Amino acid sequence: MNPAPGKRYFLLILAAIVLLAVVGCRPSASSSGGKKTIVVTYSLLGSIVKELVGDRAVVAVPMPNGLDPHEWEPSAKDIATINKADLLVQNGLGLEAGMQRALQTAQNKGVRFFTASDHISIRYVGPGEGVPSGDPDQLAGAPDPHLWMDPIAMKSVVAALAAELKTDFDIDVSSQAATLASQLTSLDQGISRRVADITAENRKLVTGHQSMGYFAARYGLRLVGVIVPSLSSQAGVSAADLAALKAAIQENKVKTVFTELGTNPAVARAIGEETGARVVELTTHGLPADGSYFTFMRNAADVITNALR
Repeated sequence: MNPAPGKRYFLLILAAIVLLAVVGCRPSASSSGGKKTIVVTYSLLGSIVKELVGDRAVVAVPMPNGLDPHEWEPSAKDIATINKADLLVQNGLGLEAGMQRALQTAQNKGVRFFTASDHISIRYVGPGEGVPSGDPDQLAGAPDPHLWMDPIAMKSVVAALAAELKTDFDIDVSSQAATLASQLTSLDQGISRRVADITAENRKLVTGHQSMGYFAARYGLRLVGVIVPSLSSQAGVSAADLAALKAAIQENKVKTVFTELGTNPAVARAIGEETGARVVELTTHGLPADGSYFTFMRNAADVITNALR
């Protein structure tokens, strides 16, 4: 027996509501044009990934540019974006500490991951770097996550990611990868020429926190100390740390102290006043206005070389 007209109308409305709910829960194909979605955890790595894939995939970077990757925590909307990714590109080595729970959940849901630090020669904290501290990140042998400060490390990441995109997603970006590799080599050579102008006695770095290790290793600089004695800017600063840092600055005749994201400006000013060193701001975690990794690295190299020459 056919349902009454009123009941039939009600069932049609109910079916329409259910259909809309189901469609609304699915990722919109039109929003990505049917392309794969790659989510990258922070802006500097995201800039390189965007240049690599071009229009072959949709690249999203949930973390706002310029925020500290050690500390940022994703919102519910960001978590939804992460969970819908076809590929999640992360730095690794503890950089994304604030995202760790969300990333683990995504991995448990089956999201495929690419970890940049799996494809480079990892730098480890060396003896005598920084200041004496009980922080485990500062102990000799601790892995350094700040790989983006070395263009040649980024070149290795590009090659590995291009191979994975081809193998796992049939996305061929070999031409873009070759172009990017050439550009990264040229970037490295340009920075090398700039740093060559710094005399041997001035090749000493004191920075806001332990973020310049890869840059120093690549371009022949020496890490004398850090204001925040940790690879993460979350760490605190003790009176003993500061006393050791001031002694290192004076002993090594360091003329410039670089501050960066996560550095307490009042502490940096006090160190400068007490040691006679200039305090210079250095951007190590955020893209410039043009959104280019290459501009970011050239700007950083210019600030360092101009301050140390």
